[in-house]
Formats: sequence, structure tokens, C-alpha cells
Amino acid sequence: MTRPGLDRLAAALGAGEGCARYVGGAVRDTLLGLPVSDIDVATIHPPREVVARLQAAGIRAVPTGIAHGTITAVADGTVVEVTTLRHDVTTDGRHAEVAFTDDWQADAARRDFTMNALYAGMHDHRLHDYFGGVADLRAGRVRFIGDPLRRIAEDHLRILRFFRFLARFGDMPDPAGLEACIARANDLMALSRERIADELLKLLVARDAVGVLRLMTAQAIWLPVLPEIGPAAVDRLAVLVTAERAAGIPPDPVRRLAALLDAGNAEGVTARLKLSNLQRRRVATALGAATGNPLALGYRLGIEGAVDRLLLAGDPDAAAQVAAWQRPSLPLSGGALVERGLARGPDVARALREVEDRWIAEGFPDAARTAAIADAVVVQALRSSSN
Repeated sequence: MTRPGLDRLAAALGAGEGCARYVGGAVRDTLLGLPVSDIDVATIHPPREVVARLQAAGIRAVPTGIAHGTITAVADGTVVEVTTLRHDVTTDGRHAEVAFTDDWQADAARRDFTMNALYAGMHDHRLHDYFGGVADLRAGRVRFIGDPLRRIAEDHLRILRFFRFLARFGDMPDPAGLEACIARANDLMALSRERIADELLKLLVARDAVGVLRLMTAQAIWLPVLPEIGPAAVDRLAVLVTAERAAGIPPDPVRRLAALLDAGNAEGVTARLKLSNLQRRRVATALGAATGNPLALGYRLGIEGAVDRLLLAGDPDAAAQVAAWQRPSLPLSGGALVERGLARGPDVARALREVEDRWIAEGFPDAARTAAIADAVVVQALRSSSN
């Protein structure tokens, strides 16, 4: 609430206590003492009035989602999503048709969980809690607002969000919410695989990812869309999490996804989830064998690839060694081999690979020793070509 520009934004949206309030994750995370990333503000003003007010105050207004009531405000470098109060008109499980309102409780009622329906006045910072969200937050209870089955019918992604928030903030699942998620797990099949992937990757780095994934597999939540995530997959994830903690290496969602997969299903699952080519290659690399010298692995795969592979193998000491290592460059070029008498072309490429292999095997020696290796490789190559 003390970030640059927020006071200007509050003034632009009106001095009245009921004109604009912080809402959702920013309020929730502030109450928990967690770092706030995204800032959202709700307001009674219609979208076009929001734009006019911001422009009059010299605040940049970007109509990122104006049809749905959202304007992105940029004030003194601080980015805030400003959304007009809404209530749902119709929903189909994936999309909702909304209407604007000036009723704060109606806006709160359309949100998913009580802990996400918390508001704080922009001027007085007074908390507004319509559905017991503060009590649930303190109890570590992720609870749907209203009837869980109805909320899931409005947006099927709320099944996965229930478990993600449970993994991040919860201590125990709300029984009614859990029962509804189990009953409606097949609804996940209606979601795009990109939305499923986004929620899964966020869940994987949550505080209790392993425990919640065990609960999800026990209740067959993943079965309709990702049957590959079973008890054995979660066991592999647990090994990885233990290794990450022992090595002091932060969790990574793509690395943790790799732990849930194996060489036989990784290509199919990552394609089904429509991950980027870079993410898919990283998963494939992580699932290779972690054999040989860790630093040699780090040189050939790169630091990230080697750390992934070593952690998945349950070797935190080797992973920590590679993570702290500065990957060197071979202190020799193909031109140096030509100067030693090799003809340009395939002979040089082969010899350079041989020099590099020996250099790696010897533990990345200095330029003088590398030059001696190169001399020996060139002599051998010239003898072979003359025979």
C-alpha cells in the first residue's frame, strides 16, 4: 500500500470509502505477511469512467480487458489492475458473462474462495470481509463461497485452484469443498490443456505440493486428464523435493513436473499440456541418466540441465556442486589445430572433439595443459591419415 503511485491512483478513483478497494491476493498475502506481486483494485466506477479519471490524473490507462471491466493503470511505475464491480449473469464452466454493479457483496459472492474475497479500502485501509475469509485464512482452510458444486459448475478450473490454494495456504481441506471436487473431477476434461498446465505448474512449487498431490491421486482427481500422475509419480516428486531442500536449491515447476513423468510418457504428456518447446526439451533432458562426473555433466548439459538431472537422481551434494560451479570454455579453437598441421574440415572437427573429451576427462585443465593435449591429438590424427 506504500508503493509509488498508489496514493495518486486512490485519489483519482475517488475520495469516498466505497469508491475503490484493494482486493484478492494482495489483501490476502499482506495479511499473511507474504510478498505481494500483483495488485488488484475493485471500483464502483464503470470502465470508461475509470479511463477518464485516470487520464485526468495523468495516470496511464491501458484497456487490457475493458469489455470485462478491467483497466490496467500504470502510476509512477506501479502496475495495478482496476476492475469494475461485477456479478455473473451466465456461466458455462469455462467462461462467464458478467454485468457491472455497485454492490460490493455481489462482487465478493462471485469470487471462488473466502480468502480471495477480502477487500481493503484504498484510503483508510479498513478490511471488508463478507464471507469469513479472515477466519478461514487463520485456520488454513480453503473454503468455497456458497455451494461448492455450483461454484465448480461456474468454472471447472476451480477444482484445481482448490488444491493449489490448499497446497499453498491450507492445513486441511474443507470437507464440503473436497467432496465437490471429487464428485466433479470429470469436469476437468472440458478445460483447455493450457489452463490445466498453468495450474499444475503453480501447484508444484507450493508449500505442500507433495501432500496435496498425494491427496489428489488418492481421490483420482487427475485420472480424467493426467492419468500418468499416480502414487509412484508422487513418490518421485517427494525424492526430488527432499533433494532440493538438502542442496539448498529453490523449487522449479518444470523440474518438478519432470519428476512426475518418465522417459516413456514425458513426450506425450508435455505435448498434451502444450508446453513450450524449451520446457519440453528441459523435461526430456532432466529425465536422462545422471552418470559420471557431475562437473562433466554440467559442462555437456549446461548447469540447469545437470542440476535437474542430479536432483531427480536424489544426489543433492552433486547438484549443489554443479549449481555453484562456473562452467568453463575450452581454451582452444579449431584454428589452433590448423596451425598444428591439420587440414580444415572434418579432420579438425573430429580432433577438436577429441581434445574436448580429454580436457573434460582431466577436469578442465589450464591452457598450457590443453595445448599439450592438442599436440598429442594432432600427432595421432596425422599418423592415422598417413597410414
